[in-house]
Amino acid sequence: MRRIFAIMGMFPVGYYDLSEAGVPVHSTAFRPIGDAALKRNPFRVFTSLLRLDLIADVSLRVEAQRVLSERQIFTKKVLALTDKAERGGGLNREDAGSFVEELLETFRWHDKASIDIELYHRLHDAHRLIADVVSFKGPHINHLTPRTLDIDAVQAQMPEWGITPKAVVEGPPPRRCPILLRQTSFKALEEQVSFRNSGGGWSSGLHTARFGEVEQRGIALTPKGRKLYDQLLNEVREQVLPEANGSNSTEYEDCLSKVFAAFPDDWNSIRKEGLGYFSYSLSSAKAGDVSENDLEALIETGVVRFDPIVYEDFLPVSAAGIFQSNLGDEAAQNFTATPSQQMFEVALGCPVLDEFEHYSAIEKSSVTQCFTSPGGSS
Repeated sequence: MRRIFAIMGMFPVGYYDLSEAGVPVHSTAFRPIGDAALKRNPFRVFTSLLRLDLIADVSLRVEAQRVLSERQIFTKKVLALTDKAERGGGLNREDAGSFVEELLETFRWHDKASIDIELYHRLHDAHRLIADVVSFKGPHINHLTPRTLDIDAVQAQMPEWGITPKAVVEGPPPRRCPILLRQTSFKALEEQVSFRNSGGGWSSGLHTARFGEVEQRGIALTPKGRKLYDQLLNEVREQVLPEANGSNSTEYEDCLSKVFAAFPDDWNSIRKEGLGYFSYSLSSAKAGDVSENDLEALIETGVVRFDPIVYEDFLPVSAAGIFQSNLGDEAAQNFTATPSQQMFEVALGCPVLDEFEHYSAIEKSSVTQCFTSPGGSS
């Protein structure tokens, strides 16, 4: 998988253990990592790996492993073109077109299961997401995530269009200065699928997997800022856990807003307290006034400006909340939180990029640019 995404200029950023929120997978996000690359391709692919070790039924775990080991999710042509791209440093236009066409087969929705209905139900009873991962001949895109500047407006308007949203927006409350990520979704479709039967034919059934999601992004937080965010979110959840049916959504949202009042809500306070990452640049009107290396003094005189760096990654608890709202209340099972980044990276074949180090490097580079650009001190 990583080789395929690398050809597209997308790399694994962050490690997410969703078992802590009752979902038996761990994940990363493949995405571009440079500013120019992100502007050209602002998309990311949240990619999950099933935690077979979290399937309590040993015989079912062995059966799931057998099914997964027998499938090849990429076509022979995709693999051949991947080898060609790695040898030649890329693909020509014709090969690139073929690469995309062939790759669509990997992520296409499959309405025919590779297992029988009995095994499907056993997997489903263990966890609905396990059934979704194991039952078909390959992975599929289970949701797309449009980005919005006002997620509360989207949440309020979905019912007007006959769309049922999840009970509450995941993430922080509405703020003047948005932080991290806020997400909502609408219910997954119940779709007709076919299962193998003992006579060698097919039997019809239903499967629920594909849903819609919407997101609003804010500033990337530093480890200090993330610690405060996690602390406040945990405080909220100790007081009120949102019910899937929305019966206490007002109570939850009121508590969320009250508790998060402890998180500064203006950019300069967030910056000065070291809670978020910022990009620094010279003001075009005053660039010639740079005569010292005192960043704070240059900011106060308007020579240097600062802008929040957008958070381009995900939140484990929010991601799990989205999954659970679409998988049903019974999917919210208790798994022992057992993060295993090393195991994940072995399966992936490479380390994942640490998001904090990545955002910190962007910030430090922008400061350096202020003092080495024309008009800046050397």
